[in-house]
Amino acid sequence: MDEVVFLEELISIPSPSGKEGAVAAYLLEQMAALGYQVQLDAVGNVIGTLGAADAGRTVMLLGHMDTVPGVIPVRREGDKLYGRGAVDAKGPLAAFVLAAARAAISRSDTRLMVVGAVGEEAQSQGAHHLVNTVPPPDFVLIGEPSGWQGITLGYKGTLIVDYRLTRPRRHSASEQPPPAEAAVAFWNRLTAHAAALNQGQSRRFDTLDPTLRAIHTFGDGLEEGVEMSIGLRLPPGADVAGLQRQMQAWHDGARLAFPYSEPPFQTKKNTPLVRAFLRAIRAAGGQPRFKLKTGTSDMNVVGPAWGCPIVAYGPGDSDLDHTPDEYIEIEELRRGVDVLTRALEELVG
Repeated sequence: MDEVVFLEELISIPSPSGKEGAVAAYLLEQMAALGYQVQLDAVGNVIGTLGAADAGRTVMLLGHMDTVPGVIPVRREGDKLYGRGAVDAKGPLAAFVLAAARAAISRSDTRLMVVGAVGEEAQSQGAHHLVNTVPPPDFVLIGEPSGWQGITLGYKGTLIVDYRLTRPRRHSASEQPPPAEAAVAFWNRLTAHAAALNQGQSRRFDTLDPTLRAIHTFGDGLEEGVEMSIGLRLPPGADVAGLQRQMQAWHDGARLAFPYSEPPFQTKKNTPLVRAFLRAIRAAGGQPRFKLKTGTSDMNVVGPAWGCPIVAYGPGDSDLDHTPDEYIEIEELRRGVDVLTRALEELVG
């Protein structure tokens, strides 16, 4: 199966989080044609396996089918293939499917399991389900763009903060600040706190990074209020409970909720999985480099739970994630498939 045709068809099927059904049906069909044993699990994850069901070792390649919203016309322009998900993360998922099918499985006691997960962009529903239903594999590859020469070893954590404040409406001359000003004061205290914690840190991976995701005011003439959503990127060692207590001390009557969080996670360099990728990248003519990401991925979910060697890998430039000009270079895709095939053959050979 041609890499570019396969990926072009994948990204031509819209699949924002929660609406992955059509792309899952396509993926099931194509993986079955490639020789996979395929199934759809209870939450909609596509699971394809190659090798004996009773194999002693399992290598899982965990990608995701969902994308952020936004329609980008699918097209080829020179060496670039445009479309939502081309980089994040249907490109890596397509590379997983094709490389696993091409790898020569010469060991009878090893099987490959390729997963197209749901909901990675929306609190990793698919990955959480896998942790609770699938036996821990021996090796895990996470399908996220690292560039074909890159190996990602870690991701920052995340904490979502919902702020809501309502007060009886007062005259604008009142000494009590309106809810909107109280929300701004809360945000300013949080950013100042983060700036103080970040002093002396030279890497973004080690900083606490607040982002104001949304803010809006409301009122009915009797009451007025404000709602604010904040995202925090958490560095290794972050004291999440202490940070929550500190924010509660600043709330000034507001209601705070913390609807979602994932801890930061970083794996080790000296594992058979990492060594296989180092050799595969060099064999393909590349210069391997390690990466630590400031976002989050399904690695944050399965890494701590399974405790096995793990990396994130996939073709594509992560700076294009979620952008209106998302594209992948065709040569980048092909090199990524080549590296993955070599690495898998070493792991199972």
